[in-house]
Amino acid sequence: MSRPPHPSDRPAPRDGRLVLDAEAVRDWSARTAEALGRERAAIDAINVFPVADGDTGTNLHLTADAAHRAVEAVFAAPGATGGSAPDTADAVRAMAHGALLGARGNSGTILSQLLRGMAAVLADGADGDHLARALAAAADAARAAVAHPEEGTILTVAAAAAHRCAAGGPLPEVAENAYEGARTALAATPGQLAALGRAGVVDAGGRGLVTVLGALLETVTGRAPAPLPPTAPASAAHPALEPCGPHDQGPAYEVLYLLEAGDEAVALLRARLDALGDSLVVVGGDGLWNVHVHTDDPGAAVEAGIEAGRPHRVRITHFASTAPGPGTHARATRDAAAGTPGTAAERAPRAVVAVLPGEGLAGLCAEAGATTVQTRPGEPPADGALLDAVRRAHAREVVLLPNDADLRAAAATAAERARAEGIRVALIPTRAAVQGIAALAVHEPGRSFDEDVVAMTAAAGATRYAELAVAARQSFTSAGVCQAGDVLGLIEGDVAVIGQDLTDTARTVLDRMLQAGGELVTLVVADGTPPGLADTLEAHVRRGYLAVDTVTYHAGEGAPPLLIGVE
Repeated sequence: MSRPPHPSDRPAPRDGRLVLDAEAVRDWSARTAEALGRERAAIDAINVFPVADGDTGTNLHLTADAAHRAVEAVFAAPGATGGSAPDTADAVRAMAHGALLGARGNSGTILSQLLRGMAAVLADGADGDHLARALAAAADAARAAVAHPEEGTILTVAAAAAHRCAAGGPLPEVAENAYEGARTALAATPGQLAALGRAGVVDAGGRGLVTVLGALLETVTGRAPAPLPPTAPASAAHPALEPCGPHDQGPAYEVLYLLEAGDEAVALLRARLDALGDSLVVVGGDGLWNVHVHTDDPGAAVEAGIEAGRPHRVRITHFASTAPGPGTHARATRDAAAGTPGTAAERAPRAVVAVLPGEGLAGLCAEAGATTVQTRPGEPPADGALLDAVRRAHAREVVLLPNDADLRAAAATAAERARAEGIRVALIPTRAAVQGIAALAVHEPGRSFDEDVVAMTAAAGATRYAELAVAARQSFTSAGVCQAGDVLGLIEGDVAVIGQDLTDTARTVLDRMLQAGGELVTLVVADGTPPGLADTLEAHVRRGYLAVDTVTYHAGEGAPPLLIGVE
């Protein structure tokens, strides 16, 4: 890894550092990323738990590299030189935040929480006693983030490191004790976790943490840590070991995403994801979380995130794509029970059912292959219309897009009744037609049902939506009192703008939505709007937002005057 020269290139003082200042944190982050880069392949080779997908070393390295880049960004910020250089609090918080944003895999997610736990203590002081308390806080925070902690893992190694240095003391002594405690605990992991014992290896995540603490020791003392004894890769230790890992019927997918949500919503999310799979880790706080779970239903895992808040950077890994295993068998068994063949060659036809306002928009989506249910403002579909549409689709697999928050319950009922008839239905909780359009745009019948649902769910969740309507009477709104005939700009369902002119109000709504960023604006224009409305708004976006593209659809009659989507 290339990086500009900085004080970490110089050796530590002969007797070691007395405090972990900002430059030392910078040094530690660089050494950690470099060390995990060197040991990546060796750690990958012993990865058998929780899934033998051979990527723990890679995930830890990518997480550490993200943490180091965040620290470097703090030092590169304007004013971060001379008397305005970052302090320890800035550096450790950046390291933890960078790891949170860049966390990969089960162990990378846990490492990010360990760094977050340390940062909370080191921000108040960075001598040996504070480091000892920071390691204890880190171990506790990481264990609390894992739904079902198991001994013999990175959590055990973290706890042992904290216990060994709990008495505190000078910084070099604390770092030395923490490293030795972790090193000793790592050697014992094969006797604590059956999967490791069968494979004849130590825990891969735990070995990665020993590397992190070794980099800290070298930063503090200037001495390279005692090397770890070589460990045979799992395949060499037990050639007959199944590459799928220790689970007889493990989930087929790993799902990770960043989530913007409050504490209460995350507590409910944990419970829902725990019921969907295993290896659940939710780390973070202060409104930003990193979510990791292994599941057979990745669409439901992402949908749970959408209900809790705003998920983004969604990453799905299909374990069977790199190694055959019980997850594949479990998924095939589940598909057979649902009436869906398990192999791509035998996959039954799939359909999308979408609820849409306006003849033009419904016709457009029908041309794209969707079975549509047309609605008018204030007129929900008739009872049974959604179930009838699912039946009309004549498919074994159906993706249902209600495109209206008020239709969620009716759509869920229709989905359940269709499932009872042997139809496999995934309900994506789209709340507006523009979210349904975004989902339909990425629909690919050729890929697996779960992967298709995940892609469509992610596209819908990444689309913010707005609607322009005309007030029918005087009323109180979240933006103030409106009069009959006023133009209302609703963003995410709430009145945000009250105006008198449709075009001016639309420009204001667009500006507010694009303040948070965006790459693509979708305009859905109904009949009866001012001539040239779409052209005016497209020109407004081109002038003010150079990197944003615009696409326009015509909804025809029976739709709100204007729908806006921002992806």
